[in-house]
Order: sequence, then C-alpha cells, then structure tokens
Amino acid sequence: GFSIPSNSAKKVVDQLVKYGETKRGWLGVRIQVVTKEIAEIEKLGVPRGALVASVAENSPSDKANIKAGDIILEFNGTPIKEMKELPKIVAQTEVGKIVEVKVWRNKKEIIKKIKLGRLETSEDFKVKKKEPEKNEIVEIKSLKITVRLVTEDDVEKRDLPSNTTGVVIVQIGENSPVNYLKTNNIIVEVQKKKIKSIKDLEDIVKSTLQTKEKTMLIAIYNNQGQRRYIGVKLD
Repeated sequence: GFSIPSNSAKKVVDQLVKYGETKRGWLGVRIQVVTKEIAEIEKLGVPRGALVASVAENSPSDKANIKAGDIILEFNGTPIKEMKELPKIVAQTEVGKIVEVKVWRNKKEIIKKIKLGRLETSEDFKVKKKEPEKNEIVEIKSLKITVRLVTEDDVEKRDLPSNTTGVVIVQIGENSPVNYLKTNNIIVEVQKKKIKSIKDLEDIVKSTLQTKEKTMLIAIYNNQGQRRYIGVKLD
C-alpha cells in the first residue's frame, strides 16, 4: 500500500470524525504542463507552475477571476515547481479555506484570493454528442491547414461555453507547424487574441510571422472538449 504522511493522515482522520467522510479541496480549473515553448512565449524564464487551460463556470477559481492562460506559480505560500504538485496540495487543503494564489498573467505576477470549494464531481466538463453543421472551408496556407467556423452544433456537441468562437481544423497538411494538433480541434485564441472569424486567424498569424517571435501560443479545445494551450515553433 501507500504510506501517508502523518500530517495528511491527521487531516483525513479529522474529516472522518467531523463529517463521516473526507472532503477534498477544489479549485475548478483544468491545468497543463508549462512547456519550454510556453515559458518562452510568456517570458517566464524557466518552465514552472501550472498553466490554467480552462476554468469551470461558477467554480472557486471563476469567482476569484482566475482566467484561462494564467500560470499558477504559488498556492497558499507553496511554490509550484511542476504542474503535478498543484492537485495534491489543493486536495489536502481544507474546504472553505481562503488561500492566496500567486499567478503569472500578462508577463507579471499578481495575487488572487480563492475560497476553496469541495471536490465532488467533474460534471462541469461533461461531453455531449451531436453532428456538426457544414460550412465554408478555407485554407490557411501559412499553417498548412484548412479550417471552418465553429457552429452552434460544435458548441453543443462538446458542451463548450455558449460564447465560444473560433475555427475547427478540417485538415492538417504535411509539414504543418501545428501537425501535432488533430482534425476537429477548435482554435479559439492565437497569441492571447480571440478568434471570431477565419480572417482573424489569418491576420494574427500573418502579423506574428512578420515579427521576430520564434514561438506562437495557440489555445484550442481538443476533441474531448478540454481547453489546452500549445506552443508552436515558427521557422
């Protein structure tokens, strides 16, 4: 079996005595690893912390104005060196406790106070199934992909926020700089700018390529309806 640190064991016993069950802390965010590329784009220096990929509606993080794209660097005074450390620390923190969270946003540190909720279910990220509508398909030559606009059916099918805009990847060409994405992924942001039309995508990619930036940050919804950030190397 697993050995449990004595302080963690005491918390479990205390909760069992008080509630008849254990209550685990809940932030209401999906997180991902801060890659070397993402750290470079965000001017973070070395990769560290946990990147917020999405925030559940009405969750403790949502109420504290934590946003997708934030990088959580510190939780309740404890530095987060790797993404995997954060869920353990949160789960061991008392439900209802107000904690200080240090966040990296717009290339600077800010402090947010969050009242922890209780981890029960993850219904806020469930997926529904429905066929998408057809619409005009356009080639984005600089990325070697073809895309179409997001439809209401796409939003319903993946149970995405109702105000979701972006483009759906229809096809990915050989040697595309985004060839590790998959068809049907939805691009919702590039360089932290929302994509509301295919022209938005073309314009932002074009302007990024004209700068001396070597990497580009893309936010997507994957085919499981989860929001993720991808650091793309530009040649």
